[in-house]
Amino acid sequence: MEFSKQIETNIRSMNQILDVNANFDVVYRTLRIGGRLACAYFIDGFTKDEVLLKIFQVWSSIKPEDMPEDAHEFSKQYVPYGEVGLVTDSDAMIVQLLMGISCIFIDGYDCCLTMDCRTYPARGVSEPEKDKVMRGSRDGFVETLIFNTALIRRRIRDPKLTMEILNAGESSHTDIALCYMKGRVDEQMLSMIKDRIQNLHVDALTMNQESLAECLYPSKWYNPFPKFKFSERPDTAAASILEGNIIILVDNSPAAMILPSSVFDIIEEADDYYFPPVTGTYLRLSRMAISILTLFLTPAWLLLMQNTEILPPWLQFIRLSEQPYVPLFFQLMILEFAIDGLRLAAINTPSMLTTPLSVIAGIVLGEYSVKSGWFNSETMLYMAFVTVANYSQASFELGYALKFMRMIMLILTALFNYWGFALGVALSVCAVVFNKTIAGKSYIYPLIPFRWSELKKRFFRGRLPHREKVS
Repeated sequence: MEFSKQIETNIRSMNQILDVNANFDVVYRTLRIGGRLACAYFIDGFTKDEVLLKIFQVWSSIKPEDMPEDAHEFSKQYVPYGEVGLVTDSDAMIVQLLMGISCIFIDGYDCCLTMDCRTYPARGVSEPEKDKVMRGSRDGFVETLIFNTALIRRRIRDPKLTMEILNAGESSHTDIALCYMKGRVDEQMLSMIKDRIQNLHVDALTMNQESLAECLYPSKWYNPFPKFKFSERPDTAAASILEGNIIILVDNSPAAMILPSSVFDIIEEADDYYFPPVTGTYLRLSRMAISILTLFLTPAWLLLMQNTEILPPWLQFIRLSEQPYVPLFFQLMILEFAIDGLRLAAINTPSMLTTPLSVIAGIVLGEYSVKSGWFNSETMLYMAFVTVANYSQASFELGYALKFMRMIMLILTALFNYWGFALGVALSVCAVVFNKTIAGKSYIYPLIPFRWSELKKRFFRGRLPHREKVS
């Protein structure tokens, strides 16, 4: 619906659409500007009150003979503010108003004057809890989109850095920012992602980036290995942009989605680059080795315990010291679920009770569960290692993917012994090899297709790229 030059008509229709009598936070103020009736709409809590007050003071001094006949001329002469627009459609105006933009109607103008003097409730840009580093920047993304883009702009001061704004969700109209470097990004993939976002038919992105990720990559949902890398660190996002990747920021989410992402990208962490090459290489290779151990340790141990006759003399010490009352397979599966239960309990436990409850859980579930006969001490040891080792890498999605593959291997090993273990290994390898990135490329590139020069960079941290100064 287009606006009328009669302000009474516009006020009547807007009050009805916005239901201002029921919505206490939708505020409208009538005032006089140059002898004409005007009405300002804004959302309480989204607007900088001091900015609006100063602008209203300027408008109150305008004389009737100085009022322009054109709204565009009025915005140029009498709006002492940078971010100003003119909207002629009511649907577009309502979306902008609910985003926090202030909207003003003036009698005689058939359009709405918009001023972006928004302010959002926001927390400080402190270091994220999950993506901590031993050395490096201590800031992190927050839930406010404009703050997140500013953190990236602070690190990349190049006009080729582009941040396009899109929105999705018929009800939520969630802001989505695409960040990339012109000349380095894959233009075909960029066009594909933009088309997918613009053609989304969803009511709302209720779960922010997870909702968007499932819309962007609807196929192969059964494969647990992550298709995207998430990071709450602006330095990681900036480095990815400089490497030619695309960063997707979603309003209300403190994480950046990095595209495209292979399994090697997901395993990488910022600490690999905040230390010298030798130390960074050691950290990276240690993380890879520990991740592989978390996948194969307990299934391989179960296979050996089912076939103790194949144990060489130097591995005899891994045999059970006591006769199990509960079959080993059930011990391992119970502990897999119990560990997730403890993790959920830790998340929902008030911080003041975390320490005493951790002590109780360690004593009761550790020592007494072994004494009661439910678990053997060897089973507890190996599952404790797997649990701690899962936190050696930052990706929750990768950790759970390894967990699901490990549980499948345990089930197959318990049912079919050697053949089951071999089948579990084959399924795990196939789940990684046949997975695809959002660009449709290999998930384990540069291993397949093989490129030695790129593969060395994935395993060994070399010197950081630099350019010689041209004299």
